[in-house]
Amino acid sequence: MTEFSHIDSRGEACMVDVSEKTPTVRMAQAEGFISMQLTTLEKIVSGNHHKGDVFGVARIAGIQAAKQCANLIPLCHPLMLSKVAVDFEIQQDKNRVRIVSMCKLTGQTGVEMEALTAVSVAALTLFDMCKAVDPAMQIDGIRVLEKVGGKSGHWHVSGASQ
Repeated sequence: MTEFSHIDSRGEACMVDVSEKTPTVRMAQAEGFISMQLTTLEKIVSGNHHKGDVFGVARIAGIQAAKQCANLIPLCHPLMLSKVAVDFEIQQDKNRVRIVSMCKLTGQTGVEMEALTAVSVAALTLFDMCKAVDPAMQIDGIRVLEKVGGKSGHWHVSGASQ
């Protein structure tokens, strides 16, 4: 079993030393879902939500969150991200929105936490903008779909639900 990387020899939390790692292109994708009433989804999709471009605001919030990950997660390294994308897929048959993020850089550590943070904050922003009309929305299924780069190479979730 692989050891936890953020625990030192005394069992204390620590920031991983990546100074000896070779910089490589790193990429991670994550997904999450927000379920809602059909009428709420229709308001967002049609652009008739009284708060305006709900997806546009949530996209910017997700991008901004990825860039702030080290300020939110105590042992994350501050990273110079070269690309962050947040996209939305309407799944009307399931009354939900699938949120997918992608973070990329050339560096010494991975970007999984940034991708997860982007999805999480985009989902929270959708919730915030729609809670007045649908307070029972549900956020779930947040996970890493794929990572590329580093010593462990390419990894992806098998049988990803979409």
